[in-house]
Amino acid sequence: MSEAINNDRRRFFGTAIMTLAAARFGATRFSDMSISTMTPEIGIAVTAPTGSSFDSIKQIDAGVLNVGYAEAGPANGPPVILLHGWPYDIHAFEEVAPILAAKGYRVIIPYLRGYGTTRFLSDATMRNGEQAAIAVDAIALMDALKIQKAIVGGFDWGSRTAGIMAALWPERIKGLVAVSGYIAVNLQANLQPLPPRAELGWWYQYYFATERGVLGYSKNTNEFNKLIWQLASPKWKFDDATFERTAASFNNPDHVKIVIHNYRWRLSIAEGEAKYSDLEQKIFAGPSISVPSITISSDFDGAAADGRAYASKFTGKYDHRILNGIGHNVPQEDPQAFAKAIVDVDG
Repeated sequence: MSEAINNDRRRFFGTAIMTLAAARFGATRFSDMSISTMTPEIGIAVTAPTGSSFDSIKQIDAGVLNVGYAEAGPANGPPVILLHGWPYDIHAFEEVAPILAAKGYRVIIPYLRGYGTTRFLSDATMRNGEQAAIAVDAIALMDALKIQKAIVGGFDWGSRTAGIMAALWPERIKGLVAVSGYIAVNLQANLQPLPPRAELGWWYQYYFATERGVLGYSKNTNEFNKLIWQLASPKWKFDDATFERTAASFNNPDHVKIVIHNYRWRLSIAEGEAKYSDLEQKIFAGPSISVPSITISSDFDGAAADGRAYASKFTGKYDHRILNGIGHNVPQEDPQAFAKAIVDVDG
């Protein structure tokens, strides 16, 4: 992502954190967590967390994962893949999905690696949170579901993943909806320091860089993630039940490892996997996106909300929308606007 976008995001977090009491993080031993022996078999539906609007979760082997996903709409409808970020899950789209399903779309909403019922197929696979790995996961899911081409949309990690898919595999992507615009990570650019107030916004990344941070996040996962929700969406008055539906997905045995690796990799203090190196080099080069695209910004993006910092990256049909009074979790805070963007990018 551009330095301008980084600056504004970090400034937002820096201001927001001053308005909330700091959470105290205890310590416990962070042990290696093994893969559950209860990984669902292909084709078996798993009951969704209590209170979820998704009746069941489907499972399918895709790449290195057995992926859990919710599905809505007709099986023969135009496919739409919706991708969540951290610290969120598929329930960010629980109001978007029925809107799209009613319009005839086949909506696929997978748990990312490290969330919900998604599991690694092998204990030997690196618990890797780097951006290329997550994008490859999404393409592998399309292959497993025999979806040749889909509209993709997302926010946070999901927006980054959707954008990378559109940039590197445009023949697979019919349209893109990306909250916060073009946010692919360039490791070299990330090494450059920002002004102190801007750095304050990335407090959690630096916390995760320490063993104290690993211990703290492992012990206080739900408390930590609820704080992030409050900071990133200060005007969103979610209730405890809404948070708990998502918090159930953090019980995944690989959740902490994936989150910690993602942020350490972005700071160049954790190695990625060699098999993704070529893809990462392509991403670092900042490839343009030629597929029809709509970017959405919100209060979370601060002064970068106008989208001018990344507009030139979109070389096909393109529109940018600004949602005032909305925080980072756009699909859950304004499901109508997010669903409309999906429909509009299709048109």
